[in-house]
Amino acid sequence: MISQTAEYALRAIVFLADHPDQAHTAEAIANGTRVPVGYLAKIMQILAKAGLVSSQRGLYGGFTLRRSPRELTIYDVVQCIDPINRISRCPVDLESHGDGLCHLHKVLDDALGLVERSFRQFTIHDLLLHEGDTRPLCDFKRKAKELEPATPKR
Repeated sequence: MISQTAEYALRAIVFLADHPDQAHTAEAIANGTRVPVGYLAKIMQILAKAGLVSSQRGLYGGFTLRRSPRELTIYDVVQCIDPINRISRCPVDLESHGDGLCHLHKVLDDALGLVERSFRQFTIHDLLLHEGDTRPLCDFKRKAKELEPATPKR
């Protein structure tokens, strides 16, 4: 449904949200997310250019989130890496379709709309708060009531 690059970006953002106490190097994020460091470095540059993360050089440098995990949505991350492109006109430029979509492209666009709405609903904080046995990107079980509940954005 989403590209591997977009998933890697989401892993990096979730990692930073789950470790907000300091800046993290690309290598530390790569180790924590199991993403190749060279590829992750390119993704982090895109995220920084989009204003989702801050980058600082130097001895205590690294990456930090620029936006609150309570405000940052899955949609925000995916859109800056691999945008969801809704279908607004015939992709094969058939004149007979005019400004409308055939049934195939209407169904596809409706599905893209559902994905877009779902991604807009869930914040990065929601991902960390999920009431399950495991936490994202962690090999250990969740501790009871680790995070305070978020106010639903829906």
